[in-house]
Amino acid sequence: MKETKNEKSETLLAESEAQIEDDPIEVRRAKREALIAAGKQPYGHRFDFAHYIEELLEKYADLEEGASTEDETCIAGRVMAKRDQGKIAFLVIRDNTAEIQLFCRVNDLGEEAYERLKDLDVGDWIGAWGTMMRTRRGEISVAVKAFELLSKSLRPLPEKFHGLSDKETRYRQRYVDLVMNPEVRQTFTTRFKVISAIRRHMDDQGFYEAETPVLHAILGGANAKPFITHHNALDRDFYLRIATELHLKRLLVGGFEKVYEIGRQFRNEGMDHHHNPEFTTMEAYQAFSDEIGIAKLTQNCIQAAALAACGSLQIEYLGQQIDLSGEWPRRSVLELASEGCGKQLSYDMPRDEVAAIAKELGIKVEKGWGVGKIVCEIFEETAEHKLVQPTFVTEHPVETSPLAKKSPVDSNVTERFELLICGHEYANGFSELNDPVDQAERFAAQVAAKETGDDEAMGYDDDYIRALEYGMPPAGGVGIGIDRLVMLLTNSESIRDVLLFPHMREEAK
Repeated sequence: MKETKNEKSETLLAESEAQIEDDPIEVRRAKREALIAAGKQPYGHRFDFAHYIEELLEKYADLEEGASTEDETCIAGRVMAKRDQGKIAFLVIRDNTAEIQLFCRVNDLGEEAYERLKDLDVGDWIGAWGTMMRTRRGEISVAVKAFELLSKSLRPLPEKFHGLSDKETRYRQRYVDLVMNPEVRQTFTTRFKVISAIRRHMDDQGFYEAETPVLHAILGGANAKPFITHHNALDRDFYLRIATELHLKRLLVGGFEKVYEIGRQFRNEGMDHHHNPEFTTMEAYQAFSDEIGIAKLTQNCIQAAALAACGSLQIEYLGQQIDLSGEWPRRSVLELASEGCGKQLSYDMPRDEVAAIAKELGIKVEKGWGVGKIVCEIFEETAEHKLVQPTFVTEHPVETSPLAKKSPVDSNVTERFELLICGHEYANGFSELNDPVDQAERFAAQVAAKETGDDEAMGYDDDYIRALEYGMPPAGGVGIGIDRLVMLLTNSESIRDVLLFPHMREEAK
């Protein structure tokens, strides 16, 4: 005699029970097959729910213990816990906002539906219809009248009380990390708020958001080692962009006075707590401004992000109290380097003398470095880590600032700042170099550096020089590291904690 659909389903379920101790994934697969054999769909379609769980918890917060209502609701979410007590079962489901208990009785659901409900697994997605109540133990609940399986989970979630704690597994399987660790979900909610606040602030200041190419024919906009890819149709190599700068400044030439872009940059360099090869920046350029004006824009932008993310300008980062309020101080590279090494430095000092001071500090001085570069290395070695509160480090040497305008007061330095907080750089800005002859000379110096082995030096961008020759107005520009800013505002130790899908070594098979 031919086996009926229900008999086939029961057979598969019986087989799954025998396997449960051996392989819970196979048990769930067997349940899936049983559902299909019974004519049930384990992966549903559109489901129009009526309420988010958080709305219900707020609306019925004052409902008395043991009280029932006739108020109907329809919700959807993932099953996070399940407890079966014979003719009554309790499920906890979670949606995008909160968790709520489902109070399920065989008398309300009927025998067949109740058996299907008992067969649900933690991790399944369901939709449920019912009425609002509060149990005698004080738990706001939905008294379920009907439910629908929306998606069958084939893999068990980690044990509730252990969660997901292994960091490599968490980074690699972020989708599970978000389910099991509410604080991780909150970190990324904060990230979304930070980016929205920055975008809102820039729009309110009259900036236009632009989109510029990710594939660059010429390396430019920063000193960094690039990723290289091949364009088949053009039969030539391109670089994944290391910065959006040069294309955004072309827009200044074209007449847009305020432009910005929030986007990904790619640098083929190492990974550590503060670096990932793929990262996000906000770059902004404002015509008729300068380094001082753009520093003010940077401060206001970060303060707006902090208020949106934390509700305060007083924050804590890795045990240190940070005050983001007020006007942030400005100190020069030379001043800080001199203070750090305990000797008064000058850009007019003989190179050998400055190099000797650096070597005493354990700094390996490269052959091609000039005085400016050595002074910067001394600053980074002796002073950078001491800058805990927000500080604009200014007057960077020309040698290390190929796109910044020279100071009218001191030709050794540029009108440039780096924003340092807790010893790390969060923003880099300057008065933009708009002299095409000066820029061409600096590009040529970069090419010479590349030829002597500096694989982070920029290329010579003829088209950008041509754009400057048409005339770019005086301007200020800045790049803000979004990932590091989110680290700061979420008290996160590693950049991987604020990247949804950080780069990882290949998973061991």
